[in-house]
Amino acid sequence: MQVHRDLQHLPVFRNAVITIGTFDGVHTGHQYILRQLQEAAAACNGETVIITFDPHPREVLAPHDKSVHLLTTLDEKIHLLEKFGIHHLVVVPFTKTFSELSATAYLEDFLISTFRPHTIIIGYDHRFGHNREGGLELLEAEQQRYGFRLLEIPQQVVHDLTVSSTKIRKSLQEGATALADELLGYPYFINGTVVHGDKMGRKLGFPTANIQLHDRRKLIPAQGVYAVTVSVGGQWHKGALNIGTRPTFNGSELRIEVFILDFDTEIYGEAIRVDFLEYIRSDKKFDSVEALVQQMKDDVHQARTITSRP
Repeated sequence: MQVHRDLQHLPVFRNAVITIGTFDGVHTGHQYILRQLQEAAAACNGETVIITFDPHPREVLAPHDKSVHLLTTLDEKIHLLEKFGIHHLVVVPFTKTFSELSATAYLEDFLISTFRPHTIIIGYDHRFGHNREGGLELLEAEQQRYGFRLLEIPQQVVHDLTVSSTKIRKSLQEGATALADELLGYPYFINGTVVHGDKMGRKLGFPTANIQLHDRRKLIPAQGVYAVTVSVGGQWHKGALNIGTRPTFNGSELRIEVFILDFDTEIYGEAIRVDFLEYIRSDKKFDSVEALVQQMKDDVHQARTITSRP
């Protein structure tokens, strides 16, 4: 997959079959669109082109709203999209000026002029242009004039829920990891760097790797304990991860710590990836350190059982 970040130096696409969106999470709904993209391109001997935006539009349109949490950073999104055999990903810088294009200008001066699409594939609720004034109806009205084919993707439903990035975020924030993973089509994951902590886990008999996220905008799931798998140096391991403030020790700083099972290697400064498999329990304050240690033993046993399932 070729990644393009400069709109002034794009190649001439062959029978471009395009789709547009933030594609945050590259979830099962997005994956359905990608399959339709590939089928349409194969039918016209064309190239698949995904148009996405960076930063996330909400960060530009509502800069003071700190509630924007990404399921996937741009690098993670690129990594996921590469697996689908897409020919081109065009990363469009999303600016205030770009957001103020009228729907007609967006269509004529951006989509048509820049990409000369053979086919445009969009979701049933896709909106574009200033104040989201454009949509399916405008594309339908203009497709004959500009000579492109239009394909609409209907709602995709999993367990009677419309698949959307918003629903996945909500599921993760409620600890519903299994549902989020089903909607995503893969385990939710975070990427970060192992940093030094206060070694409290080591003192309790459970040395943990403290994780500093690579991108502060990345969504952190609900506080609590999770069964996870962990990738360090390209090798995968089983683990138990805790997200919390250490209430037993009257802590206040949110920490992400993972205990890697059957692992005894110093990895400070190394990149680490954690895949969330199952939520075990919520974060809580224990009456004693002994009670906490016993619970940690139970958590690790449960995490080992979960991560050992075929």
